[in-house]
Amino acid sequence: MPVVLVSRAGHVATVVLNRPEARNALNPELIVTLAATWDELAADDDVRAVVVTGAEGSTFCSGFDLGTTIPIMTGSRSPENAFEQAVADDSNLAARATLRGHDLGKPLVAAVNGHAIAGGFELMLACDLRVVARGVKLGLSEVALGLIPAMGGTARLARHVPSALAMELLLMAKPVLSDSLETSGLFNRLVDAADVGSVAHEFAGVIAANAPLAVAAARSVVRASSDLSEREALELEMAESNRLAATDDAREGPAAFMEKRAPRFTGR
Repeated sequence: MPVVLVSRAGHVATVVLNRPEARNALNPELIVTLAATWDELAADDDVRAVVVTGAEGSTFCSGFDLGTTIPIMTGSRSPENAFEQAVADDSNLAARATLRGHDLGKPLVAAVNGHAIAGGFELMLACDLRVVARGVKLGLSEVALGLIPAMGGTARLARHVPSALAMELLLMAKPVLSDSLETSGLFNRLVDAADVGSVAHEFAGVIAANAPLAVAAARSVVRASSDLSEREALELEMAESNRLAATDDAREGPAAFMEKRAPRFTGR
């Protein structure tokens, strides 16, 4: 079976991590395949939103495989196949797979249907919206292994939750139940496990129905603004607004509203 399953419905793509027998741990094959999958979806203009989830009945993702990936990344084990060699040769592959410093360029919704630990937590953190199941464990375990969360967890977490909570998750290396984080701002919805997929796809479907250029611009401004002064952020916002005003979609949206019909956005 493929370690990544990709399907499309309309303008929404779904990516499923498919190593349920290994709790969807990121082994070299999954890393290489997932990195290539993100590149493919980023280049597909027909895809306007993406949902990522774990294989049904398993975790969302338990992080990097401690038996293969971590030993290869630390140099304590020699590669034994082409996937392992690829990870050994390109230290950036793991970052691409978990979207550390690599922007998909379109909204990504995490459907966290099971535990998200270490690298799995960091992949969840890289998503724009997050729908999380009740009763699942979320955490960063790296410092208990002599490592730090290096796929964005250490750098990003305090941007999403209060610093005290970020320090607790980072320094104690103990997972916490999703239920206790419902009001933390870490995710958008906490729902029953059976509803995670449908809610995440509802989010993605609504996003995909909106004007794609406007969605991309709004997302871009939000992501860039965290590193800008308020004045710089406002200037970026205005520049994007002026650019969008000249597009066909900017004319179609108001026209459809006045004509009481669904808009037909073309991304132009």
